[in-house]
Amino acid sequence: MPTEEPRVPIVCTDCETETRVPLNDLEDALSRHNEGKHDGEEVAEVDPGLKNQLADLVAEDLGLFDEDAEER
Repeated sequence: MPTEEPRVPIVCTDCETETRVPLNDLEDALSRHNEGKHDGEEVAEVDPGLKNQLADLVAEDLGLFDEDAEER
């Protein structure tokens, strides 16, 4: 049974659009959109809410939220 590749939400506030793309296509999809619609300006991006969640998970995994981390 094939597993489906994770899909990542990307948003463009200028175009007022949101879509989901396979993780492997993320970089190309963002680049294509920004080059084609915004002259290369990085307007479309991974959903900011998801970016924040991922940053929190990474920080937690690295122990940055531990009380001991404050002493470092």
